[in-house]
Amino acid sequence: MPYELYYWDGIQGRGEFVRLALEEAGAKYIDKCRSSTGTQAMMEFLKGSHGHDQTPFAPPFLKDGELVVSHVANILSYLGPKLGLVADDEKSRLITNGLQLTITDFIAEVHDTHHPISTGDYYEDQKAEAKARSTAFIRDRMPKFLGYFERLLSANPAGKGFLVGNDLTYVDLSLFQVMEGLHYAFPKAMGAIENDYPHLSALRDRVAERPAIAAYLKSERRLPFSESGIFRNYPELDLTS
Repeated sequence: MPYELYYWDGIQGRGEFVRLALEEAGAKYIDKCRSSTGTQAMMEFLKGSHGHDQTPFAPPFLKDGELVVSHVANILSYLGPKLGLVADDEKSRLITNGLQLTITDFIAEVHDTHHPISTGDYYEDQKAEAKARSTAFIRDRMPKFLGYFERLLSANPAGKGFLVGNDLTYVDLSLFQVMEGLHYAFPKAMGAIENDYPHLSALRDRVAERPAIAAYLKSERRLPFSESGIFRNYPELDLTS
């Protein structure tokens, strides 16, 4: 049976991290909410209609048979061994999951650049605060996270240009998505600093050139970035000088 991925229709969002893993592995999956009845089916899960052990708090979540797995890092930790996107040993699996959780923290801070006060209010209702938050993010937080991942890539004893071990894992795919998203949301800021992170730039290119990912990026399954997702291009929040 194919995997069933549940996420809001029309946006990449957090669901994209799961899609990239499924696409890289050539796994059969159904993006449920892209069907006419998919969103209603997702809401039934969120309302608890399928029972206590199938009630995620929010999408994305993945259904594999009778098992429902929620949260991006948790989903990828589950899928990694099945898709061949994580090493077999426990140490590597724990390290990979820890890095994915760090990306989760990074993504939360990206989201807060355009919604620093309330997720329930429109961006237009908090533009001044968003500008202040974005300025601090570009100045302090973005280099802190990017610097961390750059150091790990450069220090990997395997020397193959991946974060963990000598082969691609799901966290490399997720870091690719982060780099793509940051270039979309903050093109001026990323253009000003990208030479400081040559290993990250090389990873971004390396992942984009993988046959399955390259085909996915050209397909209709890959939705474009937009101002409804996590990474949003508001020019007033980008680098201004």
